[in-house]
Amino acid sequence: MSRALIIVDVQNDFCEGGSMGVNGGRDVAAGISALLREDGGHWDHIVATKDYHIDPGDHFGDPPDFVDSWPPHCRVGTPGAEFHPELDTDRIEAVFTKGEHSAAYSGFEGSAGSISLAAWLRMHDVDRVDIAGVATDHCVRATALDSADEGFDTTVLLDLTAGVARETTDRALGQLRDKGVTLTGDPVVRSS
Repeated sequence: MSRALIIVDVQNDFCEGGSMGVNGGRDVAAGISALLREDGGHWDHIVATKDYHIDPGDHFGDPPDFVDSWPPHCRVGTPGAEFHPELDTDRIEAVFTKGEHSAAYSGFEGSAGSISLAAWLRMHDVDRVDIAGVATDHCVRATALDSADEGFDTTVLLDLTAGVARETTDRALGQLRDKGVTLTGDPVVRSS
């Protein structure tokens, strides 16, 4: 069996300066890249997810409520949907896009062509998953919960995540612990 790293949504719109920039997002991108240079052999496979919106319906709000609706972000064909330039993408084997026509938070809702993330991992004999990315309290949380539900031994590398707000990040960490997800390190969280 093997271990995979899932890099969640380290995109321009979710890092500082983006339409939904999370403080610490740029550091997450740089930290993941540094770890891949220093200890890249730790993982047998490396994949990533992207929010990838074409027409996500009421996922974009005017005005947004920041619970179910959000400012426009990660629109297909825009710079905001691209990976942050600090993220080294050379070793990413597959990119799973999600949310083309509806809200999608978990990487397990996405696909790379016609294959789902869960199917891809199983096809590559992955049984252990490490997760890093943005945001701890939203897409990282959803991806980790779904990973555990899919039966993968799941760890969130909190040093390589960034959360939107302390309250929602703390709530997410409690949900992850309750699901049996292993948490290592400390998340970056901006003041709310």
